[in-house]
Amino acid sequence: MVRRTKEDALVTRHSLLDAAEWLFQAQGVSRTSLNDIARKAGTSRGAIYWHFKDKADLFNAMMERVTLPLEQAFQNVAKESGVAPLERVREALVGALHLIATDARTRRVFEVATQKVEYVDELQAVRLRHLTVRNEVIAQVEQGLKLAAANQQLTVCIPMSAAAQGLHAMVDGLIQNWLLDTGGFDLAETGAQVIDVYLAGIGFKPNPPNANPD
Repeated sequence: MVRRTKEDALVTRHSLLDAAEWLFQAQGVSRTSLNDIARKAGTSRGAIYWHFKDKADLFNAMMERVTLPLEQAFQNVAKESGVAPLERVREALVGALHLIATDARTRRVFEVATQKVEYVDELQAVRLRHLTVRNEVIAQVEQGLKLAAANQQLTVCIPMSAAAQGLHAMVDGLIQNWLLDTGGFDLAETGAQVIDVYLAGIGFKPNPPNANPD
C-alpha cells in the first residue's frame, strides 16, 4: 500500500472539517456522529481518528480554521504600531464583524458555535476552548483600551475590565442576533455604529484620521 503523502493527509483533514461544518450546521453537534462525518467526507471513521482524538478535538479544529485569524487580530490590539490604540481596538472588532458577515465559512462556523452546540460531557473540551478564547480576547481588548486611555490622557468612567467585558458582550450579542436573521440589519455597519457610541459613552474621544498614537 502506497504511503499517503502529507498533501493527501491534508486534503483528507480538510474534507473531514468541511463535512463537520455542514453536518453540525444542519443537524447540530450532539446529533452528528463521527460516522456521519466520515460518510459525508467519503472516508472511513479510522481516518477521523488518524487526524483527531475525538469529536471535541475535531470541533475545535473546525473552529480554529476561522477563529485563528480573528484571534491574531485581537492580539495585535495591544502591540505598538502606527495606528492609534483606540483605532486598533475598533478595527479588530469591526473587522471581525465584517468577516463574519461576508465570509460564508466564518458565518457557518459561528452559527454552529452559537446555536448548534450543547456542552454535554463529550464536548467539555469545546467549552473550555470557548472560555479560553473568550477570556484571551477580553484581556486583549482591556489592554488595548488601557493603552487608548493613556494615549488620550483620560480616565474612563468605569473599571477597564468592566469596559472590556461590556464591549465584548455587546459585540457577541450583535453577532448572535444577526445570525438569527441575517437580513435584519447590516452587521458590520450597525456594529461600527454601536461600538463608536459605546466607546464615546465611557469617555473615549474619536481618533482623528491619521492620528499619531504618540
